[in-house]
Amino acid sequence: MKFTLPPLPFATNALAARGMCQETLELHHGKHHLAYVTKLNELVEKNAALQDKSLEELIKLSDGNTDLAAVFNNAGQVWNHTKFWGSLSPTGGEIPSRLERKLGEDFGGVEKFKEAFKAAAVGQFGSGWTWLVLGKDGKLKITKTSNADSPVATGGNALLTLDVWEHAYYVDYRNRRPDFIDNFLNKLANYEAVAAQL
Repeated sequence: MKFTLPPLPFATNALAARGMCQETLELHHGKHHLAYVTKLNELVEKNAALQDKSLEELIKLSDGNTDLAAVFNNAGQVWNHTKFWGSLSPTGGEIPSRLERKLGEDFGGVEKFKEAFKAAAVGQFGSGWTWLVLGKDGKLKITKTSNADSPVATGGNALLTLDVWEHAYYVDYRNRRPDFIDNFLNKLANYEAVAAQL
């Protein structure tokens, strides 16, 4: 199976007024994400056992397998980035009432959810991701993963993700990760997509 770079669900300049400039998206999507897709295709092409497998199958198959570490890293980054683009919206930040009720039930309110999500994202040492997942018990939870890891490997249902690798925010925020996280939660997060997945 040949993997391709999925198009952004919005124009590269669509988030500029909301705190993510065109240069960030051109570098992040057009360079970083594309590099993972290209490398994954090279790895799969060299290994017949990996061909005709979906992205999710490759992640699960390679998780914890040192011989397939490069496959895991690149497949994970392709999947994670694709999820991240869907977690952004030019009209982001507005929380639908259905999701607001669920955040109240599981976190004690929208502000408590945002505080917990920000704490996880700020506390992620080095490169990684912060996730809002729907647990098997039907409750929303916040998790974080390092590098290319994601809830895919553990069977979690990821609803929203924030990329906290430096290339996600350095052009716009330099080393101010907390400001990037606040902007994501209040102006960019695609809560409509989260509500649709509940």
